[in-house]
Amino acid sequence: MVWFIFALLTALFASLKDLFSKKGLDKIDEYVLAFSLRTFALLFTLPLLFFIEIPKLGSQFWIALVVGGSLNIVTTILYLKALKASDMSISVPMITFTPLFLLIMSPILVGEFPSFFGIIGILFIVFGAYILKIRETSEGYLTPFKALLKEKGPRYMLIVAFIWSITSNFDKIGILNSSSNFWNISIQFFIVVFMFPILLLKSPDKAYQVPNNLRAIVPLGIFVCLMRIFQMIAIRLSLVAYVISIKRTSAVMTVLFGCLILKEKGIKERLTGVVLMIIGVLFILLF
Repeated sequence: MVWFIFALLTALFASLKDLFSKKGLDKIDEYVLAFSLRTFALLFTLPLLFFIEIPKLGSQFWIALVVGGSLNIVTTILYLKALKASDMSISVPMITFTPLFLLIMSPILVGEFPSFFGIIGILFIVFGAYILKIRETSEGYLTPFKALLKEKGPRYMLIVAFIWSITSNFDKIGILNSSSNFWNISIQFFIVVFMFPILLLKSPDKAYQVPNNLRAIVPLGIFVCLMRIFQMIAIRLSLVAYVISIKRTSAVMTVLFGCLILKEKGIKERLTGVVLMIIGVLFILLF
């Protein structure tokens, strides 16, 4: 059960990252926060270099690093844009659509088709998304889906979920061609280096926000660092499917944080929707 504790800690720090990001966006530009979050996460992760052996790099390492790193830059920015645009409790649960996109892409990429339980999981996820906007049904039963796609936050997060269904493959390639810790440090370094020009282009006059908001930014870096470390430990101790399933409970924690701390409304229908979506994820990942 030790792996379960580490997996649950992964979910907790993922949810805390969302909470502090949402609060930080009130005072910090999303591009500044995206760069700062990744930079401090890298700084707190770098000491691992003193405790790990530098692996021999495989032939596909650099391809995985460039493609995976570039896509992660996009998801980091879009993730914060989603949090800034809409309530945290309705944006973050959209990440549970990643298994749905994987089920769609897997037959194309590797010839794998959904099982009976996979189809059940898809139905749970779709219905859970419907429940998130159930208050809109007075204007028609398809209105929740329309409203979900009209809001920038959920729409951005759906894009993030789709891109994550691609980057997970490159993460696997990167780890197989190096090691889990070295890959983690390498891709973080790539993201920080190539996100800096984007920061200069999009928010050149807002760098002052970093020293003025260190109390909000530093914890974010710590949360991201710990989230990744605990996830690596949990994966080493147990099956990846189990760890990821537990990590997805961060969506439920995020809804609770959003409603209890940020005073976002609609906790009943949103939490119900998230629970249904996570049940769908469990069906897909465990069966």
